Amino acid sequence: MIPYADFTYFGLLLYVVLPTLVLGFLGRANWRWALLLTAIVLFIQYQTKQKIGAQTELREIWLVVAFGIWQWTTMRAYAATVARKGLFFYIAIGLSIFPLALAKVIPVLLPQHELGFLGISYVTFRALDLIFCLRDKIITAPKLADYFGFLFFFPTISAGPIDRYRRFATDWRKKRNRFEFVSDLDGAVHRVFRGFFYKFILAALIKHYWLDRAGSETSVLALISYMYAYSFYLFFDFAGYSAFAIAFSYLLGIRTPENFDRPFLARNIRDFWNRWHITLSFWFRDHVYMRFLLAARRGQWIANRHATAIAGYFLSFGLMGLWHGLEPHFILYGIYQATLLSGFHILSEWNKVRRWPTNHPLWRAGAVFITFHFVCFGLLIFSGRIGAPPEFDYAGAIEQADCDEISGWAVDRHWPNSPLSIDLYDKNEFVTTIVADQFREDLAEAGFGDGRHLFRVQTPAQFKDGRPHLVTIVATGMKKRITPTPRTLVCPEGG
Repeated sequence: MIPYADFTYFGLLLYVVLPTLVLGFLGRANWRWALLLTAIVLFIQYQTKQKIGAQTELREIWLVVAFGIWQWTTMRAYAATVARKGLFFYIAIGLSIFPLALAKVIPVLLPQHELGFLGISYVTFRALDLIFCLRDKIITAPKLADYFGFLFFFPTISAGPIDRYRRFATDWRKKRNRFEFVSDLDGAVHRVFRGFFYKFILAALIKHYWLDRAGSETSVLALISYMYAYSFYLFFDFAGYSAFAIAFSYLLGIRTPENFDRPFLARNIRDFWNRWHITLSFWFRDHVYMRFLLAARRGQWIANRHATAIAGYFLSFGLMGLWHGLEPHFILYGIYQATLLSGFHILSEWNKVRRWPTNHPLWRAGAVFITFHFVCFGLLIFSGRIGAPPEFDYAGAIEQADCDEISGWAVDRHWPNSPLSIDLYDKNEFVTTIVADQFREDLAEAGFGDGRHLFRVQTPAQFKDGRPHLVTIVATGMKKRITPTPRTLVCPEGG
């Protein structure tokens, strides 16, 4: 279950909201209630099974539990050390990152295997924040309930915003009276409406009428159109998600920081990163960039302070690219952003002498326009769309699955007059390839091109072993299922 992705999840949240409203008006919606809700929601949310071995599957919730135990043990062991700098600090950082590294590397080395859960990247940064704070001796080791409340706080677990422990802890233990609860409720309601408007109206319209159509073509003009569409879609979708996450945080008394502040009005790339995914960029600024600058200057690693700043940009955004994933376009995105920031740094230093009229209205408008286009091109790199084949929009169904025949239909909506090649799967195991190219009149009447999208195949022998099988179809060469809900097939052995 993906948080805030559909109305099923919001239906689940009704069971969170209603009792919280009652307890809030009574002044009882405290950290214990938030911790209980977090445990319940996580248990429901992480029920998907992950394939962690050739014949082994494990529900995500157990990966979440194992991750929590690992991070708690690491934090407590580090907190118990007398010397928190040097070797022990780097060991603690390495141990905290280790589960995330496994989650990133295993799918690359062992396709169709996973050892992570939705939100592991964000939760890892919260765990690291505690290690950094313990090193700097600005906090004491948190209690178990406080630690897990911070690490797995359910409104923000899947994609942030990334809170800091020192800020979170002040809200977590604070007792709210009725008036404070009503104030938080007002903030929550406003953000819920903003989230629905951004994610389910603006982002959905952009995707349906602009992004999907641009992605189905291969021309240069289509790629440029895709760049703008993807930039706006990503903002409204992600900002909508963040609004929901912050809203439900407020409801539980946690004033999670905002994550976006009109980023497309930024006047330069540094200003952009003060407005876009704010909690992530500030996390890298404080825990990577500034620490690198201080260490480099104290150790005199680089003589020139400007070269030190530029090296810090490449270190920070190189790590940010890797944090998003090991795919080349993520790494290139990090390098691109570091290059832009380095160029702006050099230009800013040069302008201290030249003193261009940067506060003139026309200059500001031009700066916003130029920055916007540099940002959009960066997001195009991030999308992985450059050099990629056309995107597809599939529809179809398995209409019959018995011991004699498996049949149904499948079509790519962008190419409704072309037959579609599909792969038949027994759960995650490939069985055979079929071409959906037979005519069916009702498909033509429904607007699916020439109507030649029917497929029919004799039930393969491997299904006839007396055991249940989950039958799915996938477009050949793609990972996206055409039928999100598999059909269960049980045939007698040799039947």
